[in-house]
Amino acid sequence: MRYYEKQHMMEHEIRTEGGFRLYTDNDLRRLRFIRHARQLGFTLEAIRELLSIRIDPEHHTCQESKSIVQARLHEVDSRIQELQNMRVSLQKLNDACCGTAHSSVYCSILETLEQGANGETERH
Repeated sequence: MRYYEKQHMMEHEIRTEGGFRLYTDNDLRRLRFIRHARQLGFTLEAIRELLSIRIDPEHHTCQESKSIVQARLHEVDSRIQELQNMRVSLQKLNDACCGTAHSSVYCSILETLEQGANGETERH
């Protein structure tokens, strides 16, 4: 919770005489909100924006929240595409290799990696 306090996502003013923090139900709800948003991969900045909308909903629209979610969804879709492309490339590497216990002097995986993604060697 201290981390989120330092990030200005949690405000905490209630302390005991000994200086210990006392957390309220609202603090715990906010922490759950932040943690769930982090699990979904939102940046700290996006979470701050969502929190500000949550704190003052009368001065914000659902579209503001939705646009933040749509941006994250676009990031996730892009990452999924990157991972699918990576999987295809890895599958090609795997399929091209005989996988025997012989010397790897002529290993197709190593040769392909050396050639690079475009199949071209660097020229110096």
